[in-house]
Amino acid sequence: MATERADAPACAPVETGVDMGAAMQAAAQRIGRLEARLLLQHLSGLSASALVAHPEYPLDAAVAAAYAALVARRAAGEPMAYLTGRREFYGRDFFVAPGVLIPRPETELLVELALAKVAGIAAPRILDLGCGSGCIGISLALERPDARVTALDASGEALAIARRNAQALGARVELLESDWFAALASRCGSERYHLIVSNPPYIAEADPHLRQGDLRFEPLCALASGADGLDALRRIAAEAPAHLHPAGWLLFEHGFDQVGAARELLLAAGYGRIEQQRDLAGIVRVSGGCRPG
Repeated sequence: MATERADAPACAPVETGVDMGAAMQAAAQRIGRLEARLLLQHLSGLSASALVAHPEYPLDAAVAAAYAALVARRAAGEPMAYLTGRREFYGRDFFVAPGVLIPRPETELLVELALAKVAGIAAPRILDLGCGSGCIGISLALERPDARVTALDASGEALAIARRNAQALGARVELLESDWFAALASRCGSERYHLIVSNPPYIAEADPHLRQGDLRFEPLCALASGADGLDALRRIAAEAPAHLHPAGWLLFEHGFDQVGAARELLLAAGYGRIEQQRDLAGIVRVSGGCRPG
């Protein structure tokens, strides 16, 4: 994406015979006015105010071709976040691509709760399981610069994206390729965490929503987890205690219809002080508990 500017290009581009206003108007018939403008901002580097104030700016031929391609992809349903390569999370811009789940506003609750759990701990050790783009672990590292944050993901592609985000945002995060806790096996007993957080896959494999909307384009391994959607949560709840400090906490996101199942998993594993927290929409979004024993 070009650096956003408020004025016209300094050098006259190769023109297409179509100005930016006309191009946006045509695109808006397919994808809506706001998204048409956002895609042209992304490609041209012009600010929203410049596009509105000067619709007569000529459209460069290369930009026109790229714009038409993006509009067609959006009209086919591809998420805006993948088309622009960015999504805001916890007040910061994160790079995203089809290899990772798109960060969602409701997941910010997990960050808020995590920060509250380590508020009184100096230099807390935090583990982010299934980090994807890194939005959770990186946000925690930036909000608590004294924290030692480790982020794990089984996907090398996801870790590359998380590493890019950590570098761009100046976050100190250790990134490891791992099938959940597997890479920590050699550290067990010598390295424990005050907090483990996760936004794991939790949709049932046969759920029809996986074939709808943005979910059609996101990595299935980051969305679905077994016949009932609980495979990952079962493993996390069962294995987390071995990696937690005696008073450490596990917090994880889950589906709106998994509240009872999440509580039962925590109870069965012996966690104490179980909490289930609602997001801004009033939906119980995050469950967690204190390390058993």
